[in-house]
Amino acid sequence: MKRVYYLLFVSVFLLVGCGNSDQASNSLDEITSQPWSEIEEAANGTTVRLYMWGGDEGINQYLDEWAIPHLKEKYNITLERVPMDTAKILQKLQTEKKANKQEGTIDIIWINGENFKNAKENGLLAGSFTDKLPNFNKYYQTDDPAFTTDFGTPVEGMEAPWGKVQFVFHYDESKIQEPPTSFAELKEWIKSHPGKFTYPNATDFTGNAFLRHVLYSKADQPSDIYNEPLDEGAISQTANKMWGYLNSIEPDLWRSGEHYPNSLTELDKLYSQGEVWMTMGYNEARAESLIEQGVFPETTKSFVMEPGSIGNTHFLSIPFNSPNVQGALTAINYLLSPEAQLAKYKPNYWGENTPISLEKLPEEMRKKFKAVDRGDSVLSQQKLEESFLPESEAAYVEWVEKQWFNEVVQG
Repeated sequence: MKRVYYLLFVSVFLLVGCGNSDQASNSLDEITSQPWSEIEEAANGTTVRLYMWGGDEGINQYLDEWAIPHLKEKYNITLERVPMDTAKILQKLQTEKKANKQEGTIDIIWINGENFKNAKENGLLAGSFTDKLPNFNKYYQTDDPAFTTDFGTPVEGMEAPWGKVQFVFHYDESKIQEPPTSFAELKEWIKSHPGKFTYPNATDFTGNAFLRHVLYSKADQPSDIYNEPLDEGAISQTANKMWGYLNSIEPDLWRSGEHYPNSLTELDKLYSQGEVWMTMGYNEARAESLIEQGVFPETTKSFVMEPGSIGNTHFLSIPFNSPNVQGALTAINYLLSPEAQLAKYKPNYWGENTPISLEKLPEEMRKKFKAVDRGDSVLSQQKLEESFLPESEAAYVEWVEKQWFNEVVQG
């Protein structure tokens, strides 16, 4: 959920479960039963630690340069951004859970997908809280399926929607006049331009998403995957086509496929240095801030391919042993506010899409959102909507990771 939205497909081993902490649940229930003004008052002057994947500079800048100063000014809250892969965050919480450590160091975690499923099933989250957030209930369509389920897992108020993203590919139009429009065309392009394309490995959030796009493309129709729970037998023919495709392009990948980038950051670096001519990622507007910073060439543009582009929602949640629940609630509520979402929507920082309901905003604020120019590298909203594909259930993420290693790396 990695820009994004990355947020967040970092591989997590299935955690051996413990139930929800009664102490944590009671504490959250007790706090959320208080008037909101008392929650904000208790948060005043406190420190809130947000643990999150830190591999995207645009996201980091949004927090460091906009969100942190504004939270300090408005609520006298010191927000500390602690970069850590989501898998390690959940491993830390699991260790603390087993040790019955009821006061930890994490107040908020950025999460979605498989990570949320595992955290929920293993009692690593504090409980339901979104019905207490004024901004969520005022400005969001609270019954939107994108908010009530997360990769097939019922949310039940245990995480608040922070943003939504759509997967796109990026290319340098000074080197590529017409990008491929399908995976068949991509295969031909790779063959004609050996060494100029690669993708992150399957343990990476972005790499795993790329592989799921290939899986969708090999199905009779993408809904055969995203509308169905994982059944390895039922998808065996589709999977075989997927592995065949990936093995066929491997010899012409960067370094002949002997090494796959370990992260999106590594792939972006290869692209910025001209070693490869394409990169990719969740967040249709992610290139804008990187172009502005001089990391990506000014001639960077984006594209999607048939059968479409996977999109999802990413969330903020509170762990079972947050030492500052009032501060976490206040910070999350502010990060969902129209002003915070507008700043995040602008391309000079994060530039990602917003889950807020524009029709619920005051007219003046709605005009501000509509006036935002997302940048020349961003596809039109119409193109994005036409190409949108839902995520499959979380089980596909771990399956893709495991099978990719067996079928491609060792195959």
